[in-house]
Amino acid sequence: VQLQASGGGQVQAGGSLRLSCAASGLTFEAYGMGWFRQAPGKEREFVAGVSYTAINTLSDSAKGRFTVARDNVKNTVSLQMNSLKTEDTAVYYCAASPFGKLSTRSPDYGYWGQGTQVTVSS
Repeated sequence: VQLQASGGGQVQAGGSLRLSCAASGLTFEAYGMGWFRQAPGKEREFVAGVSYTAINTLSDSAKGRFTVARDNVKNTVSLQMNSLKTEDTAVYYCAASPFGKLSTRSPDYGYWGQGTQVTVSS
């Protein structure tokens, strides 16, 4: 299983970024997919997730600003991030859960991508 995240970068506060994660080596449509992030000195935290049935959820900090979506044809999951804040600065990871259901818990995700850096400057 390989998860390749891309789309990170540096943006000013209030700007937007779109992260994408390309999955291979798995039956993508059967997996739940998630986005997590880890800021320096902090624990990894859930950002967004989408189940194999395309039910999705966002963390409280992401609601109203981020959108998560999956494409079962392209085997990708995306995270559209708008109105970015400096506190969104982190390494963002995509992850795949063989359970398929929606989960906010990192132990439920058996496969992780390499991460992509998002830096939001004031």
